[in-house]
Amino acid sequence: MMGNLIVTTGTKSAPENIEIAERMARRLDVSYIARGRDSLASMKQKYKTAYVLVVRHGDLFLETPSGEFFFHPNMAHVRIKNLRQGKKDRFIEAAGIKMGMTVLDCTLGLGSDAIVASYVTGETGAVRGLEVSPVIAAVVAFGLKRMTTPNNVALAAMRRIQVIAADYKDFLCQQPDKSVDVIYFDPMFRRPLLDSVSLNPLRFLADSRPLSEDAVREAWRVARCRIVMKEARDSQEFSRLGFSVYEGGRYSRVGYGVVDLSSGK
Repeated sequence: MMGNLIVTTGTKSAPENIEIAERMARRLDVSYIARGRDSLASMKQKYKTAYVLVVRHGDLFLETPSGEFFFHPNMAHVRIKNLRQGKKDRFIEAAGIKMGMTVLDCTLGLGSDAIVASYVTGETGAVRGLEVSPVIAAVVAFGLKRMTTPNNVALAAMRRIQVIAADYKDFLCQQPDKSVDVIYFDPMFRRPLLDSVSLNPLRFLADSRPLSEDAVREAWRVARCRIVMKEARDSQEFSRLGFSVYEGGRYSRVGYGVVDLSSGK
């Protein structure tokens, strides 16, 4: 898709937006096209592309055949608020994440789980997010660094996340043994559980490959504490890949598979 992408700005664009657009084009190694008065539809037709990364009002918006993709923290703010009130979070419980831990999110997407993990690990921990799509990685990394919110705790959690554009299997193969506390996989469901217009562009762009046994084997080598996979609750992927299903969320359609390396489960 990277060869089928151009970067531009809104029709009325400040110099700052043009600078951001030019920088993004260089980062993604694609063409920056000055917008002028052209519509996005005419630009797509002229440059024979279905994808346009648009810089508007200091933010990034990716136009796709399935709609507009942009960064937003989804439910991360609410989940952090719940944790601060002493409530439990199923992902945090399943992953056993605690302050000071290192977490590798192998399938970052919009980064909602990574944001919550970063809140819990705090300033003494570290969260890295891998995203195989360079353009998704660019949009999410930009949003994590630029987004403003009155929730300073959530904002600090977002700023601490390191985004890396990489295939998780290749990345894991390069990591030392037992170098990360928790490794997390959230592969795209083959059958989406929820109808969400905002997530449709992400589904269209994201890596839809099932998690491989080779990748899980590498995760066993690299992780110190736990490996976690999010899937549909009744998914056969848990048994295929050797994960124990974390019990919790009785009425949830989402399940977490866990490999607890401290107990061998």
